[in-house]
Amino acid sequence: MRSFTVIILALVLLASCRSTRKLTNVIATRDSVVTLVNPYDSDSAKFVRATMQKIKERQIQFKTFSSKIKVDYNDDKNRKFDFNAFFRMQKDSAMWISIVAALNIEAFRVLIRPDSIIILDKLNKTVQRKPFSYLQVITKVPFDYQTLENLILGNPIYLDKEVMAFSEKTETLSFSTVGEAFKHFMTVGKNDLNVLFSKLDDMDIARSRTANLAYAGYVPVGERIFAEERKIDLAEKTQIQIGLNFKQVEFDKAISFPFSIPKNYKIIN
Repeated sequence: MRSFTVIILALVLLASCRSTRKLTNVIATRDSVVTLVNPYDSDSAKFVRATMQKIKERQIQFKTFSSKIKVDYNDDKNRKFDFNAFFRMQKDSAMWISIVAALNIEAFRVLIRPDSIIILDKLNKTVQRKPFSYLQVITKVPFDYQTLENLILGNPIYLDKEVMAFSEKTETLSFSTVGEAFKHFMTVGKNDLNVLFSKLDDMDIARSRTANLAYAGYVPVGERIFAEERKIDLAEKTQIQIGLNFKQVEFDKAISFPFSIPKNYKIIN
């Protein structure tokens, strides 16, 4: 359960700075020239807005989504976990997750809806019910259900049309924004505009949280382009690395969410 919870929190952390404000200082990046987009009608501002619009138009749209996800977890305390997660999602409705551990035994089943989370611990025969807002409380960052959907799909989530800083290299474009909770740095491929890297740095110096998310293994799934390989690196008091490998990806197929709570399961608050 601990490793699954960390993965959910990792996704949540990446969904934190929805609102942005104008940059007043140049944000430095290595080995590239950074342009501060100001004023609004400058050539650089127009370029950024046009590029962001193209990225937005390339976002994955879906009705249903399903995948088998190979998860690898390790941290600086020498804790290592690996397991398979069977994931199903219906847009704006539900996320269903079955966690399978060693010997192909189902350890957990999770149902996430826009207003609630239910976690069945099948090994210890317990059930937990939480409001969706519980994730916001324990992470102390704002996000919503749709943002979590986009993170699973690999859609970029910081497509702000306002002024921002950007840098350009031979093969990549990078964009920087500053929100209430985090500074965000996103890199995309210059030709295909696929998201390659996303970095968040906490604005709260006392916490100094950082999160890095790398996307790779882009493959066509029907008319969509999907990143099958993800790497998440988190650092606060503990350094955590999570690898996600998506397989058997399907969109817009008929799916179900089998979820029943046995009467003998103990309720945990």
